[in-house]
Amino acid sequence: MTIPGLTKRPQAPETVQQTGPLVPPAGTPETTPVQPGGPIAVAGPPKVGLLLPLTGASAQLGQAMLNAAQMALFDTPDNGVQLLPRDTQGTAQGAANAANDVIAQGAKLIIGPLLAAEVQAVKPAAAAAHVPVLAFSNATQYAGSGVFLLGFQPAQEISRVVAFAKAKGFNRFAMLAPQSTYGTISVAAFKDAVQAANATLAHIGYYDPAATNLDPAVKQFAATSDFDALMLPEGDGKLQMLAPLLPYEGIDPDTIKFLGTGLWDESGLGVEPALSGGWYAAPAPDLRAAFQQRYLVLYKQQPPRLATLGYDATALAVALAKPAPDGGYSNDALTNPAGFNGLDGLFRLTQDGVAQRGLAVLEVQRGIPTVVDPAPANFQALSQ
Repeated sequence: MTIPGLTKRPQAPETVQQTGPLVPPAGTPETTPVQPGGPIAVAGPPKVGLLLPLTGASAQLGQAMLNAAQMALFDTPDNGVQLLPRDTQGTAQGAANAANDVIAQGAKLIIGPLLAAEVQAVKPAAAAAHVPVLAFSNATQYAGSGVFLLGFQPAQEISRVVAFAKAKGFNRFAMLAPQSTYGTISVAAFKDAVQAANATLAHIGYYDPAATNLDPAVKQFAATSDFDALMLPEGDGKLQMLAPLLPYEGIDPDTIKFLGTGLWDESGLGVEPALSGGWYAAPAPDLRAAFQQRYLVLYKQQPPRLATLGYDATALAVALAKPAPDGGYSNDALTNPAGFNGLDGLFRLTQDGVAQRGLAVLEVQRGIPTVVDPAPANFQALSQ
């Protein structure tokens, strides 16, 4: 299913009045009269809770995701969805309070929250009310029982890029990972991916992500083994701190292919020479290019990378909305095996609560990253 408002992207208006979160129109009926003893017939549009950290440490990202959600509503006029934005304050208690509030207001679907602890706090109340949750976390331990995680999964990204590298002739794989939760998840996924590709796991090394000097860890790692592909599950400034140390210690990117996760999917990565030519798996950037330009026009700043999740989740809520007791958000509707097409490409929600994505493989360049292996057109192609 192509989500309405995603593949056809109307141009942003020249001027937009920003009036704050969208609110349902006053006086909207919620039910129609029924005969005594008969079933309740829902006539009004479904209400959808949107739980985001609008204050606290993650407020900037939360506001951007709210902006993106409003853009999705704007792109499908008269869509009938009543969005109920609530501030989680970036805390578990705030998220629980927000969830209880939107459930009491009649929400048939909850979009968000963002953080793992917030998802854990929201899950019991949502399950008790039979309200499905489209959360932005990638903490798989909280998936299932009505909670679907839209967050990008490092295991899928690692599996995709390792398989591609193996197909291109790379056989001996190593990883240099941070000693962090993300690093632990990445190491487990990397071992599985290398085994699935029938390749050789040469070595796994670690470093302290809090260290200001990574040279000792890189030097120790460089002396340990022989490999032709190196996975670096790191992003932001830490990756740019790490990358130039590798060739200095003899790990030559001209002979060793550098690989990354979705953390590499940020603008400006190509300015680091050591990463040029590296591969990583992520949604193709052209799919979200128009959204990024429109966001810049509307809000006078570039959107953070995760803002697209707010758009796609809201667009999905609009696409599935029905004047039905469950608002159209039944398990069967949400887990449509054909999936959906959004700003972040092909995805589908699985029965275990994790979003499976069709990812492209991109090559780092000084300009815009180049797609070297396109994302699958559908899930039939992905399974082949």
